[in-house]
Amino acid sequence: MSKRLSTFDAAACGCAACSEEGLSRRGFLSGAAVSTAAVVAGAGLNLATPRAASAQSTMTPDAALQALMDGNRRFTERKMTAFDEDLSLLKQNTAEKQEPFAAVLSCADSRVPVEIAFDQSIGHLFVTRVAGNITTPEITASLEYGALVLGTKVIMVLGHGNCGAVKATIDGKPVPGQISALYAPIRPAVDQAGPDLEAAIRANAKNQARILAQASPVLAGLIKENKLKVVAAHYDLNNGRVSLL
Repeated sequence: MSKRLSTFDAAACGCAACSEEGLSRRGFLSGAAVSTAAVVAGAGLNLATPRAASAQSTMTPDAALQALMDGNRRFTERKMTAFDEDLSLLKQNTAEKQEPFAAVLSCADSRVPVEIAFDQSIGHLFVTRVAGNITTPEITASLEYGALVLGTKVIMVLGHGNCGAVKATIDGKPVPGQISALYAPIRPAVDQAGPDLEAAIRANAKNQARILAQASPVLAGLIKENKLKVVAAHYDLNNGRVSLL
């Protein structure tokens, strides 16, 4: 049987029911005194190949962001390498623990395949997903955990073209169940951009990134120490290209 990876199983999570709580629980991990192991690895780290679990600790936030963008370039140029990794090595490096170098807050939209779009394999990315890529208390807590405990160096809030959650917020029509809970976190972007869908999508990604960077004491502290970077980006459904905002 082949030991090569053939696909990723992209998990989508869509919890927005707690948006009314804002970031009332944003201090979820702020009192925790957690330290991550810092094992020095050699220079010239290549994230396109299986990594030693300790290699992530040597990366800077800028290097982590560049690794994401380099992976996306490989994806758009159809020069992906993540699928060529040896499954036995992946199991060896990730079965006992995870040390992802980056975290992504993505929309739950099935057309945004996060790991594939950045050409990253198992254990490289810490991904949270919710419709509209909004910052709920649970999302914030997850990203705090990723940065403080797992050691992610960059958090990317990834919006995408033709986002249904943003479009629904612009339309403002009555919807069943708890779907309307998505509206409030997205509304500020719609107020800024007006009825222009793409402008609102980009504004929303930037707003959510700003909320994460400013409203979470945990993330703000790591940013101040130059241990973390939070950025907003846009995924083009037509060509798969990710652009920083």
